[in-house]
Amino acid sequence: MNENESFDLIVIGAGTGGNGVARMAAAAGWKVAVVDSLPYGGTCALRGCDPKKMLIAVTEGVDWARNLNGKGLEAQTSVKWSDMIAFKRSFTDAMPGRIEAGFEKAGIVALHGQARFTGRETIEVNGETLRARHFHIATGARPMYLNIPGEEMLTTSTDFLELPDRPDRVVFVGGGFIAMEFAHISKRAGAREVTVLEMMERPLGNFDPDLVGILSEATTNLGIDLRTEAKVLRIEKDGPGFTVTHETPEGKQTINCDLVVHATGRVPNIEHLNLEAAGVEYGRNGIKVSPYMRTTNPAIFAAGDCADSGPNLTPVSANEGRIAGKNLLAGKDEREVNYPPIPSVVFTLPQVASVGLSVAAARDKGLAFDTHFEKTAGWYSSLRVGARCSAYKILVENGTGRILGAHLIGPGAEEQINLFAMAMGAGLTANRIKGIIFAYPSYASDISSMV
Repeated sequence: MNENESFDLIVIGAGTGGNGVARMAAAAGWKVAVVDSLPYGGTCALRGCDPKKMLIAVTEGVDWARNLNGKGLEAQTSVKWSDMIAFKRSFTDAMPGRIEAGFEKAGIVALHGQARFTGRETIEVNGETLRARHFHIATGARPMYLNIPGEEMLTTSTDFLELPDRPDRVVFVGGGFIAMEFAHISKRAGAREVTVLEMMERPLGNFDPDLVGILSEATTNLGIDLRTEAKVLRIEKDGPGFTVTHETPEGKQTINCDLVVHATGRVPNIEHLNLEAAGVEYGRNGIKVSPYMRTTNPAIFAAGDCADSGPNLTPVSANEGRIAGKNLLAGKDEREVNYPPIPSVVFTLPQVASVGLSVAAARDKGLAFDTHFEKTAGWYSSLRVGARCSAYKILVENGTGRILGAHLIGPGAEEQINLFAMAMGAGLTANRIKGIIFAYPSYASDISSMV
């Protein structure tokens, strides 16, 4: 790489929000470079969604065996942690090289290092200055700082996914996606003591309270110590393990454990970029972008978790990157990002899924609607697999029959919620959904009975 080498586009971040933009520009004949300080692939492919789901796939086997015990299935199941991690790595280890080879084939220059803006059209990488007509920022998010004594002793979710051995006693600080999913993985993998410390009144605050209540009961029944209104005060080394001190309504309490995992949430990963030098404005929620994904520097775009745009979900990042790429190539603000109903799933067992408005949000909007809520452990779909925790809550607007929101817990929820998202995006009413003939018996065929 030559000092002051010039490109048409430099993409900062080799994850979901950046890779597509780089490929679009290269296919159009632009001279493109991609730079990332971490292995290529981004959080989802290497340190988040995909590897996490591979671990969950293993623990699903444990769950199936337990649910069907005494129903004809005789199986003794256990998880060998090292083999499970090796299974996960069979996917993640190959991904960075595969992506880089794809860049090379597309004529994209692949760079490794920390990018830092030194001007409106220059960055510094590994001590060298690179120039570009345009930049696209897709640096994702990182664990937030907690500002508590002993914070440096926390294990991140990235570290957790690489643990060579299963911790016997593990504490998760926070009660969101990461905490609940990893707690379920740990317990089904054989951890003796698993504790979740959530500072609010309930975990998963963005999900329906009734369904979270069902999940919380299932989590406790699994043997996980779920503590709410528990604010962590400090973490201390205690021999080979740790002591976690936290405040509860009953006073201060302590837990001794082998591992403490950071699971309180993530923030935009932008502090190292020196955005001021590039004339790019940002706030608490990330880089300020227009509906066209353009920043306050017209030559620079941003997408994904580092931007103050849509929900921090992988498909959202990919969609925003696609819009940014279209506008980059058009040379003008031609495409505006529009967010359809976006489903979200917590991959615990049972799964919890949601799309659209919550009951509280629908009331705040002054909408008139009926709430269809039922526990469905007695339904065939749950009985068939021995599931004891399943339910739905669907919001149907009075008069129009529009589906305002769908909230599900139980087997099949991860795919049922996608069907609800499609129906809502297409404007299908409850009556139209009732008229659809689904393959039966299937999880999808339950949907017409929910509305």
